[in-house]
Amino acid sequence: MDFIDRYASPLGGITLASDGEALIGLWFDGQAHFGPGLSERAAEGALPVFDEVRRWLELYFSGREPGFTPPVAPRGTAFQKRVWAALAEIPYGQTTTYGALAGRLGSSARAVGGAVGRNPVSLIVPCHRVLGAGGSLTGYAGGLDRKRALLALEGI
Repeated sequence: MDFIDRYASPLGGITLASDGEALIGLWFDGQAHFGPGLSERAAEGALPVFDEVRRWLELYFSGREPGFTPPVAPRGTAFQKRVWAALAEIPYGQTTTYGALAGRLGSSARAVGGAVGRNPVSLIVPCHRVLGAGGSLTGYAGGLDRKRALLALEGI
């Protein structure tokens, strides 16, 4: 069974989803690819993982590096999970490019971009830290204005 909760961020509402143990989703309300794989019967619930994610979000939106990662278990293909694991290694306040990720993973930038765009755990798995060639701002399921704001929050 899946569970959901809500969080009011400075950049808009966020929906959190959990399998009861780990975070399986964190989406800005209305973003592209919202809630894939989430049970339509998800129940609202108070869970320890939601408390931990709220603490992470409070630190993050206050402009500080949280210093910990709540348990996450994003649902996706094996390739998507490899890409998302690589995203999780991008340090706070730093960026990489789709091409660099593709080279590291032995894949095409297009395939990597598709997986990045379907990251179900935004912010904590930092897809906003991936830029286009030459550092251009391209693609973000939550919108480019949010991507700019998130990068500015991290001092990028």
